[in-house]
Amino acid sequence: MIYHLLWYLRAGERFGFYAYQNVIFRSVTATLTSLLIALVIGPRIIRWLMRKKIGDRPEFHHAALNELTKEKANTPTMGGLIIILSVLTTTLLWARLNNPFVQKALCLVVWFAALGGVDDWLKLTADIRRRSRNGLRPWEKLIFQFGGAVLIASFLFYDFEFIPDGRLFWLPFYKHGLPLAGWLFVLIAIFYISATSNAVNLTDGMDGLAAGCVGMISLVLVVLCYVASEAMTRTGPVTWASYLLLPHIPQSGELSIFYSAILGSLLGFLWFNSHPAQTFMGDVGSLPIGAAMGYGALVTRNEILLIIIGGVFVVELLSVVLQVGYFKYTGGKRLFRCAPIHHHFHLAGWSEPQVVVRFWLLAAAFAAIALATLKIR
Repeated sequence: MIYHLLWYLRAGERFGFYAYQNVIFRSVTATLTSLLIALVIGPRIIRWLMRKKIGDRPEFHHAALNELTKEKANTPTMGGLIIILSVLTTTLLWARLNNPFVQKALCLVVWFAALGGVDDWLKLTADIRRRSRNGLRPWEKLIFQFGGAVLIASFLFYDFEFIPDGRLFWLPFYKHGLPLAGWLFVLIAIFYISATSNAVNLTDGMDGLAAGCVGMISLVLVVLCYVASEAMTRTGPVTWASYLLLPHIPQSGELSIFYSAILGSLLGFLWFNSHPAQTFMGDVGSLPIGAAMGYGALVTRNEILLIIIGGVFVVELLSVVLQVGYFKYTGGKRLFRCAPIHHHFHLAGWSEPQVVVRFWLLAAAFAAIALATLKIR
């Protein structure tokens, strides 16, 4: 809204300020705006959650882990509302709202936030409704995740109709894209958006763990979106994408504002989520920001690179898959002390802050490796 207002004032020669047109300027401003909004609304949302008695009651199939996490009982959950409100407000303020990629990003966040909110609410009102504490059933959750992914992928592939690089599949270290059928693109989108949303959800098990790791991925996506769109010079046709031999996706640079808003909101949320946490993210926060990570990879055509960027989440997701598979194959034996794997290290004697900070370091290393691949093609 601010962008369009300034554009209107400048077009009518009522205003001489032009820095708002620069994506980098608006990205930095969006980060600060989102951070400020999160810090302002955070205490109010936490107090509201406490009044409504929306508190977490973590329960694990491991007695030792239940003992380690007993002090978290009744900590307000659904704190992801801080993130979602900050992201939506900031994006509406600073992004170009006529940009098709921004429009779909906002729809994606609202869709998955609504799904996560319903799941959280059903878990927290389980006693009243006399149902299990598992929230939505897995198949119910997957139907809505797949439905949202199909809608986003279908419209996104339509946007790529006149973008040659958008309809190709790109591999790290390889300078040419591979032809990609529309149906295959939709399948990839379903897998990535669903997988990334669930991976962040699984990782959200310790104070600050998911928020810190997603923040680093968001920073990389800010760079990728900018590189995929922006020109190197004002006069020449050369772009950063062509210079680095990356897919060129016009207008994707506007998503830098969206991911900057996510980064700022996560920094603000960490103020309240750092150990000992005043609130937890809940599905209402983890599902939409996870889905947003997959969406960024789809738009910039960096699906494979996302595996490197989000290496921590890949490890977390694989640890659950391996644990379940090994348990069934061996008839009850466990590969890890507990899954996801951050609980394994916690039970091994690491304190919760040690696990979180060390996983942050791993996330930073994966992000650095991913950025390094941009010039190695």
